Amino acid sequence: MEDRTLGYRAPLLWLVLPAIAGLAAGSATGIRQATGPLVTAGLAAALAVASANHPRRWACSLALALFCTSAAAGVLQRNRLAAWDPLPAREANLRLRIDRLFPSREPGRISGLAEIVTTDPHLADLTGQNLHFSLSRAESDPTPVRGAIFAAIGVLTTLPEKPAAGTFEDYLAAAGMNFRMSRGRLIAEESPAPAYYRFCAAAAERFRAILDLGLVEKRPELAALLRGMMLGEKREITEEQQAVFMRSGTMHLFAISGLNIGVIAVALQAMLTLARVPRWPRFLVATALLWMFVDITGGSPSAVRAWFMATFLQAAFVLRRPGNVLAALVASAAASILVSPLQVFSASFVMSYAIVLALLLLGLPLAGHWQRTWSPWREVPEVVWTPGQRLVRAIWSSGSGALAIGLATTLVSVITGIHYFQLITPGALIANLALLPAASGVTVAGFASLLFGLCHLDWATILANHAAALLLMLIERGLQAGVEVPGMFLPARYTAPWIGQAALMLLVATILHGYARGWRGEAGGWWPPFAVVAATLVAGVHYGSD
Repeated sequence: MEDRTLGYRAPLLWLVLPAIAGLAAGSATGIRQATGPLVTAGLAAALAVASANHPRRWACSLALALFCTSAAAGVLQRNRLAAWDPLPAREANLRLRIDRLFPSREPGRISGLAEIVTTDPHLADLTGQNLHFSLSRAESDPTPVRGAIFAAIGVLTTLPEKPAAGTFEDYLAAAGMNFRMSRGRLIAEESPAPAYYRFCAAAAERFRAILDLGLVEKRPELAALLRGMMLGEKREITEEQQAVFMRSGTMHLFAISGLNIGVIAVALQAMLTLARVPRWPRFLVATALLWMFVDITGGSPSAVRAWFMATFLQAAFVLRRPGNVLAALVASAAASILVSPLQVFSASFVMSYAIVLALLLLGLPLAGHWQRTWSPWREVPEVVWTPGQRLVRAIWSSGSGALAIGLATTLVSVITGIHYFQLITPGALIANLALLPAASGVTVAGFASLLFGLCHLDWATILANHAAALLLMLIERGLQAGVEVPGMFLPARYTAPWIGQAALMLLVATILHGYARGWRGEAGGWWPPFAVVAATLVAGVHYGSD
């Protein structure tokens, strides 16, 4: 029987991989000028045009052109001058255009990402640079909104060119930041935000009020978890709660990412289908509404990537093309890199794409292999099966699929968890298998709550909020009990910084090779990815906190 999970094709992968490799090479070599890579890219592109009748030469030339172009793009995106490295911390007066706001636990403080609009004359070369700010503000001042321009004074420091992996500075570098501003304050709003961003800010406040309805008074901790899962707000999630989710390997449930966006996209499509909206208008309306939700929740990079993937998948159905999840994944990666090349170095980009790639290329084919290898009562006509036989077959079908997918994604999460969080979570496989359906239920209930709230159906909103809270309470109590089990989590770190990156690249390479070869025995079968992780854990990891 032909395995349909082996039929995915993604031609854009031949463009995305050289682009990622070029960005990585540019970062590793520390090049500061884009001229050399751009000249080389131009020569390679000319050679590709001249080699149109020689497929291999054309492909190699095109890959080299993309490699060099992406290396140059990384330099231009970071836009970092060597003269900034030795500069000491100094006081600066800046005008900042706010690009993104982070939730803050302190009412009198605000932090986020901003672009420098104007500076003091002696800092003129910083104009147009992006920075992270964490400043105080008067509570009587207007609440800052994305797109607004503020005057600010504070201490300006230069970020390290290559911060340690998994640190907040590493996250800022991946977002294209070269500076941080702290120990200061926002002085005054000099230009208000555009009307669209003011609308998004007002909608976010309305969403918070809806999700709190009937819940925040009696169970504020569950209301905070619901807002965290639906709106990506983690400011009121306690440190104890965050520690439980981190140690169980389930912190990803509280980021606006593929799970949330996927569930909401399906819900929007179902609603518009029931309303008998025609195919093309349905696609356009659903895409616009989904983007509006992403923007209202802050437009985090993980949410934008998930929006790209959902849009490409829906476009395939609209254009009456076979639904190709791998092609949609690769297309969303290509679009994300075009929008922000440096995000390929962020933990969320690496983990999300590597995990979904493992799910599609290893997990699904492995599940199909297991089900073909042992299919109970295969020779017996299904119409004569007893209820017990049907139950066993259903349990085996769903259970083997979930286990195969869980194993495949765990391979990636083990490697990346040690690299970014210095933590290995053996219990994450069981925790995620058990909790993903419940987390999907929370998202459905939260989405229903928002719909009912916008329609002013308070009784239905309260009912949906309590349904979500019940699931969240079960999730939290289950994880609290789970992390007490010995071996659920363990501090770990690589014996050398390069081991994690090398292991992940080798793991992805073995998955791509195995899938391309149909996971046939003569090509190594299913074992190479598992062997890579096992060898890394045995030879390249130091366990314990010392």
